[in-house]
Amino acid sequence: MKRNKYLLLGSSLAVFLLLAGAAVEENYFKEWRRIQAAGRGDEGPITVQLRQVVNTNLGVADRCVSCHVSMGPGEQSVRGAAVLVPHKAVVHDPAEYGCTVCHGGQGQATEKADAHGDVHFWPEPMLHKEMSYAGCGTCHVALHVPEQEQMRAATLAFERLDCYACHRLDGKGGTLRPDQGGMEGPDLSRAGMNRYDAEWHAKHEAKAGAAASGAWKTAFQPVSAEDQALLAVFLGTRVAAPKLVAAKSVFLSAGCLGCHKVSGVGGDDGPDLSSAGFKDPGQVSFEHVPGKGEMRNWMAEHFRAPASVVVGSQMPPAPLAEAEIEQLTFFTLSLRRKELRDVYLPKDRIRAAKFREREFAADGQTLFGAFCAGCHGQDGLGRRLPGLVSFPSIANPDFLALAPEALLKATMERGRPGRRMPGWLRDDGLRPEELKTLAAYVRSLAGVTAETDTRPARWVAGDAAQGKRIFESTCSGCHGKQGKGGEGPALNNKVLLESATDTYLVETVSRGRRGTAMAGFLEPSPVRPALARADIESAVAYLRTFEGGK
Repeated sequence: MKRNKYLLLGSSLAVFLLLAGAAVEENYFKEWRRIQAAGRGDEGPITVQLRQVVNTNLGVADRCVSCHVSMGPGEQSVRGAAVLVPHKAVVHDPAEYGCTVCHGGQGQATEKADAHGDVHFWPEPMLHKEMSYAGCGTCHVALHVPEQEQMRAATLAFERLDCYACHRLDGKGGTLRPDQGGMEGPDLSRAGMNRYDAEWHAKHEAKAGAAASGAWKTAFQPVSAEDQALLAVFLGTRVAAPKLVAAKSVFLSAGCLGCHKVSGVGGDDGPDLSSAGFKDPGQVSFEHVPGKGEMRNWMAEHFRAPASVVVGSQMPPAPLAEAEIEQLTFFTLSLRRKELRDVYLPKDRIRAAKFREREFAADGQTLFGAFCAGCHGQDGLGRRLPGLVSFPSIANPDFLALAPEALLKATMERGRPGRRMPGWLRDDGLRPEELKTLAAYVRSLAGVTAETDTRPARWVAGDAAQGKRIFESTCSGCHGKQGKGGEGPALNNKVLLESATDTYLVETVSRGRRGTAMAGFLEPSPVRPALARADIESAVAYLRTFEGGK
């Protein structure tokens, strides 16, 4: 009996000491307490207490300000360690918006590792410092961004024309020079969100013409129409996040929208990427990913070698330099769109969601880069990848010389059923005017126009039975049995046969297609004899039987 009493007394004392130790640890030795104890305000030491920012409209309850005190409401003057330094000037007040809505992490935690999300099973780690602007994607969507070649040209135009002489942009420029070669003009860092005067050039010319001397006379020179167009592209994409916009231009050059949706626009072949930045690191395998087990590294390796990271992936590797892989990762991490109440919806998000403005530019080069380059290559010459169906060259001059406009139009609008080529004329795809622009751009890649064809669309009168024998002995090795596809494309395809003219089919077989395995059959080869034109017409007659006698 006495032994049990001693046991009870000892265990009670142990529990008491444990609770006392926990209380002391919680109230005296927490890191955030030590940080606050070292902080100083205008009147001396600050009060050591748990601090937090709560915004019910955004669903934020962040205790980050328990360490980063000067980012809390009314405490911007607190001084001390580096962790107490106020947030640099941004549009949004951290004291209202909190921290995790932009930076990620676990807002209600008070331990550093927990708060930063560097713990197992926390699905949303804090973004790396160099990728912190990816957090803008939580609320914002940069509109009308072009592919990277045009984005680079537009950026260089702003620098080349020395617009920095008068204007500040993302913290640069707009400073008076000793030779009075500039002036303090408006800050253009957010010109793409706040809009700007589209008549600026005419007004600038008028002021420069009226000035007898000074900055207007010396700093401004008339700008060509071509450079004005580049400046319009550049200013339209200024949202105070230049690295994010540059990264988006890389995304719009890699053909990702051909298979993936973002904000309801894109293909269905791959997963929707609208919330890809919230991908849970606990739900993926890092077995074949070098470096730390972080989503940043997982995404980068997935772009380099998709099949090695995701077993069975049909995604082709991104043919990009390492710097571009980093930018593509940066943009993908920014795809973290949250539902927001109207009071917090930014203008660009409203313009995209309510008025259906495009996040990508509407020129042919950007449309091709965003939707087509992933499969057909950035030059349109196709891609051949181990383990994947070859993607055809659509910029082949032999193809474009024969392809009638109806064929290009139907292929883009309706796709190729049974193949990876989707139809793009749909609500979550491209609009008619965009497809028209895209078709014109594809033609421009080869610099050829379609040959004039005075014959009717259907004129072949060959022997279909003879054509079947010719097809099975000569064509099926590449195009598959009954034309259902193999190493070569499927010819037994509804959209192809409805929109291709007999001239297109006959001449393609006769001439072949340079740069591909498709040789011209009017000429013999070491492995087969030549075909007479009547034989080719019979083979085309056989292809027409796939249409059910049309």
